[in-house]
Amino acid sequence: MNKKIKIQFPDGDQREYSKGITPGEIVNQISKGLAKNTIVSKFNDELHDLNRPLEDDGKLLFIGYDDAEGLETYWHSTSHIMAHAIKELFPDAKFGFGPAIENGFYYDIELDKAITPDDLDSIENKMQEIIDRDNIFIRKILNKDEALKLFDEKNEKYKVEHISDLNNRLSIYKEGEFVDLCSGPHVPSTNYIKYFKLLNIAGAYWKGDESRPMLQRIYGISFPKKKQLDDFLEKLEEAKKRDHRKLGKELDLFTINDEIGAGLILWHPKGALMRKIIEDFWRDAHLKRDYELVFTPHIARLNLWDKSGHLDFFAENMFAPLDMENVKYQIKPMNCPFHLAIYKSQTRSYKDLPIRWAELGTVYRYERSGVLHGLMRVRGFTQDDAHVFCRQDQLQQEILNCLDITTFVLHSFGFDKYEVYLSTRPEKFVGTEENWDKATTALKNALEEFNLDYEIDPGEGVFYGPKIDIKIKDVLERSWQCSTIQVDFNEPERFNITFRGQDGFDHQPIMIHRALMGSLERFFGVLIEHYGGAFPIWLSPLQVVVLPITDNQHEYAKEIELQLKKADIRVKIDDRNEKIGYKIREAELQKIPYMLVIGDAEVNNKKVAVRKRREGDQGAFDLTTFIERISSEIENKSE
Repeated sequence: MNKKIKIQFPDGDQREYSKGITPGEIVNQISKGLAKNTIVSKFNDELHDLNRPLEDDGKLLFIGYDDAEGLETYWHSTSHIMAHAIKELFPDAKFGFGPAIENGFYYDIELDKAITPDDLDSIENKMQEIIDRDNIFIRKILNKDEALKLFDEKNEKYKVEHISDLNNRLSIYKEGEFVDLCSGPHVPSTNYIKYFKLLNIAGAYWKGDESRPMLQRIYGISFPKKKQLDDFLEKLEEAKKRDHRKLGKELDLFTINDEIGAGLILWHPKGALMRKIIEDFWRDAHLKRDYELVFTPHIARLNLWDKSGHLDFFAENMFAPLDMENVKYQIKPMNCPFHLAIYKSQTRSYKDLPIRWAELGTVYRYERSGVLHGLMRVRGFTQDDAHVFCRQDQLQQEILNCLDITTFVLHSFGFDKYEVYLSTRPEKFVGTEENWDKATTALKNALEEFNLDYEIDPGEGVFYGPKIDIKIKDVLERSWQCSTIQVDFNEPERFNITFRGQDGFDHQPIMIHRALMGSLERFFGVLIEHYGGAFPIWLSPLQVVVLPITDNQHEYAKEIELQLKKADIRVKIDDRNEKIGYKIREAELQKIPYMLVIGDAEVNNKKVAVRKRREGDQGAFDLTTFIERISSEIENKSE
């Protein structure tokens, strides 16, 4: 007699099945429609192949294509099929890692020949052959010795190395003749994969270590519906047009020079002007909200970073120390220890709190060359940093204040869609559970009072306290981590900062770390891609270009330029000896918001012929009316 197991479903319904039944068999019994849309299951909170037998009682959930975990399984399975295709085409290929990622999948491969775009076409064709074979994904458990022997025989040196770092119980997946080390899960068979595309080839060091071999990384994407793939590829093409590295060069905003160093940004005049506009706006917003500005050095004695704990927790991301007069100095990776030192410079009272200090502090972190990416991942960047020191009874209000300035700044730059996460206590933490609970409750209550939808990210708080992370969504619906609000119990204790309480005793304040844009460099890169370089008028380095048709209008053009400058409008005259059509096209390519075309009629009538970026002719205006219009757009931060 078969042993029975009890399976509970999300609606609370509980049923008995024979031990060894698979989730795929169960879902087919429940509903053919549900089965058609199910790609993987979750059994007792662990992802589970549909064809993997169930041996115990438990809770069962069916996951579809549109679920994030379902799509991850779909992409992971496609990555496996791609590796199979490569192995059939290039039998000497050796494989590293091949995971699903945020948008698709990749696989790292060692191969004597360089993979070309033509090879991608061949790999795609072979993948389709494998998909058409409808091979079943079969999971098998091996012990460490068995796995080492298997992949050693297959001459898969990277798999062997990886197995050596793993625990004893491992899983492999086989489909057709191809076997891969994999924790799974996978779709039931290769035929589940419908539409796919291999996107590009890149280099990647094995395990991200520059001293290890460089492998070839192939990226790809797949979807169950053709429209999903078409939409993704269309969005991808749009993203390429908006690439901040491409536009940064075309618009003359910034460069990165190998002679200067990887990950170090040179801000050109236009980019530097935009940075000033952003910084001035940031400072004004803080001063209006009772923050005070501070400035701190770029280096400090090494023992400061020992005291702060950065040498224990962050050393691999720090540059090597400097020796000066037999004293070691460290270029700063963070600003917070300096703010703590300012706090300790005098005795503080409960009446002094909250104290809010803000700094645009440039920091330096050692990022591996393989992860550097334009403005998005650099080695030197300016944090829009702030630290709030407050009492326990002030904590929730200060978090609300942080949310207020965060959403105000993001809205001003055109970001109104967010993903918000509340990260709770990890396994290893400092401080008491009681303080953690109080801080987490304060963050939660502030989010709810502020009417921000959020998700709990359990156990993902930093070791020193819980936090709120806000990811902004750009025009292409991509998420970017920018803003964070973190409660810290660690640094106040390490630096022994106190305030004299109303009771006459010393108490430890709570410290809030807070960044709005994260880093100016990264935020600037996001702005470039969000707007495709066509910035809102208040941010544009050049707001108006005056275009005289012939030399006869130059004097009037200079009068216009002078009046616009008096109104604090950024303007220049394009007085080159070029046809007006050419000048207009150039201005459009440079994405200048307004063009004022000046001919004899405009001179005689004391008017300006206004053209607007992407919209064309707006008609003739007298200059005063135009200045009022553009000044209103600048003040209102119109797009």
